[in-house]
Amino acid sequence: MGIFQEATAVTAHGDGAFGATLDAQWSVGSRLHGGYLLAILGRAACESAAGGGHPHVTAVSGTFIEPPEPGAAVARVETLRVGRTVAQVRAALVQEDRIRVEAHITLGLLDDADPWWSAHEPVQLPPEQDCFRMTVDPPGASFSVPLMGVIEERLDPAHLAFAAGAPSGRGVMASWQRLADGSDWDPLSLLVALDPVPPVSFDLGLSGWVPTIQLSAYLRRLPAPGPVRVRLAATDISGERMDEVAHVWDDKGRLVAQATQLAAVRLPDRR
Repeated sequence: MGIFQEATAVTAHGDGAFGATLDAQWSVGSRLHGGYLLAILGRAACESAAGGGHPHVTAVSGTFIEPPEPGAAVARVETLRVGRTVAQVRAALVQEDRIRVEAHITLGLLDDADPWWSAHEPVQLPPEQDCFRMTVDPPGASFSVPLMGVIEERLDPAHLAFAAGAPSGRGVMASWQRLADGSDWDPLSLLVALDPVPPVSFDLGLSGWVPTIQLSAYLRRLPAPGPVRVRLAATDISGERMDEVAHVWDDKGRLVAQATQLAAVRLPDRR
């Protein structure tokens, strides 16, 4: 199920419940990717009763409670309010009668209009062909990244110093991204782009697992066909917690999505 639409497909079971099959290809190491899991909840929300007239996810705030496993799961959607321009729902991804991921989702109608005003210019990157293609089995890594088989990510060579053991310390990563199945980005698949790998902690000399605790995202407009540019940056790391701020621009240079997440990170002993 490397095709995004198939990997996030849901089947209505009635009473706000939707069946889903979690695809192991959308994983980092042995853990399913957070943006992918939110996209499944978002699809269930769009196909729920609240989605009528409000076909797009415009905002989502997700909490990652317990890692789900690949295989069968249930997405439960509860309508909180349906208004003229927005609908609000609560969604939960359930396996073995335990909530693994929970999210509050705002639905609405997006278009492809240019912004009335924007303070964010797109990140500057070398041409796609001059950027480093991330692989499923990164050199020197202790685990594989199956996600790189379904997402074509090309990292700015200027942000690759961590791979040679010389991280820049700037706390920034930037890349081109495409869906490997050749389909265009949409509001749901952008949730995957908003949770890019590698984590920005690698650029700060902090290796190892960086699990997402909470992620909040805004989807701004329908993206133009073509690749997106993604910039990921950290603001503060302390108390074994790290924030990551992601911005995504489409092929027309317009901001189409943004997110902030809180992640756990293991800090070295400085004594």
